[in-house]
Amino acid sequence: MTAAFSWNLINDIRDMWSLPFMVNAFRAGTIAAVLAGPVGWFMVLRAQTFAGHTLALVGLPGASAAVWLGVWPLAGYYTFAVAAALVVAALPAGAARGHSNESAAVGTVQAFALATGMLFITLYGGFSGATNALLFGTFLGITSAQVAVLAGCAAAVLAVLTAIGRPLLFASIDPDVAAARSVPVRGLSVAFLLLLALTTAEVSQITGALLIFALLVLPAATAQRLTARPAYGMVLAVVFGLAVIWTSLFAGYYSPYPIGFWTTTIGFVLYAAASGVRPLAERLLARRPDPVRA
Repeated sequence: MTAAFSWNLINDIRDMWSLPFMVNAFRAGTIAAVLAGPVGWFMVLRAQTFAGHTLALVGLPGASAAVWLGVWPLAGYYTFAVAAALVVAALPAGAARGHSNESAAVGTVQAFALATGMLFITLYGGFSGATNALLFGTFLGITSAQVAVLAGCAAAVLAVLTAIGRPLLFASIDPDVAAARSVPVRGLSVAFLLLLALTTAEVSQITGALLIFALLVLPAATAQRLTARPAYGMVLAVVFGLAVIWTSLFAGYYSPYPIGFWTTTIGFVLYAAASGVRPLAERLLARRPDPVRA
């Protein structure tokens, strides 16, 4: 049974926000989008989307183990994601650039995580609303305490990312030159993987483990299609992420379709639109007459 949509947006929003769980969902979604924007921008720049997806999937056995043991799922998300980040960080140097050895190793971790997650789900008693939410996300049941934890984690991650942002950007664009100039490339890589692990654990609360690309990758990739400037790109990634999550929560409340469907669809539409806008703008600029020759 879905809520009745009246086409009066003011009344619809007021009705939706009269429910505490929807207010918490918007708060949590906003926090996740603000965090996912800059972290996702660096992840796409560093070509570590596969590693990010793996870290999200590793959160699945952590959360399902927590549900099975009767403890807070967030603890399982963060613990398993951070542990997996340390495993990925222990791989040979240079692997994080997408080399085949690292891809195979990360894929192995991903497969093991999925298998372990299914084991814990089976031990819990099979699929239920809780385990389905772990996979595909939900806006139901987000508590004020959970929002507070998400806000604290996001603030810490963004603070660290701000502190290491400039050298991380240098190391991401040209690691060889950065290493030659005494930039701790390896240390920055490990630090970013840990930040990425915390981010995936957080964003998974909204999107689920399987649809995390909708919020962590698509807004950042869309922003990079429109601008190569780091500051503008990260701001655009946050703006697109907020647009995706706010629209998805609104649509999920007033429709029978899950939030995961909306986040993925809206994110893809934005990316497709950006992919078409940039070539069109370049063609229009190419056709503009040269004022000097004129």
